[in-house]
Amino acid sequence: MSEKETRESGGSPEASGVTVSDIQELIRRKEEIEAQIKANYDLLESKGIGMNEPLVDCEGYPRADVDLYQVRTARHNIVCLQNDHKAVMKQVEEALHQLHARDKEKQARDLAEARKEAMSHGLGQSQDLSPAQAFAIVNSISLGSPASIAGLQVADEIVEFGSVNTQNFQSLQNIGTVVQHSEGKPLNVTVIRRGEKYQLRLVPTRWAGKGLLGCNIIPLQR
Repeated sequence: MSEKETRESGGSPEASGVTVSDIQELIRRKEEIEAQIKANYDLLESKGIGMNEPLVDCEGYPRADVDLYQVRTARHNIVCLQNDHKAVMKQVEEALHQLHARDKEKQARDLAEARKEAMSHGLGQSQDLSPAQAFAIVNSISLGSPASIAGLQVADEIVEFGSVNTQNFQSLQNIGTVVQHSEGKPLNVTVIRRGEKYQLRLVPTRWAGKGLLGCNIIPLQR
């Protein structure tokens, strides 16, 4: 069974091996389907007809003012494509859930290992593992965006965003500058989530929505 078939059969995150590239491919497929749906709607519109108008006249004869074959084909295509769109959106949602679940498990293991290592070197948690000071917070995330794919979540408090940290942060323009100069390049982002610190890798990328991140960040008011 191929990797794609494994994913579609609903295997576990470990079995399916879902990656960011897999999710990006699903999003490209979604966009292709949306473009095909629009093309078929445009065809119907060019014929002056929609999805529900009758194709026979008042006497029950096929209408002579429209190309019945083209209209029926377009309507059939739209119905099939809408079903495909619903299916691929479900795959995107499941893939994101699997990726986030796997990342959460890895982050928990990494944190446990870090604590163990700190204790083995005689370092107290108050020295190395105390929560760092955050300077901004995430207040919205768009599904399927680079921020969502990276694992960023609403209410994450940002401690580091690439080269921006508490010491040098002055305004959101600092983050904007880093993002603009890092398109297609991974950025290390450190956040505090429910009291725990998480390290994420965010790649600013052009996607179906606005901007390169697909999230909204505001300064944190203490």
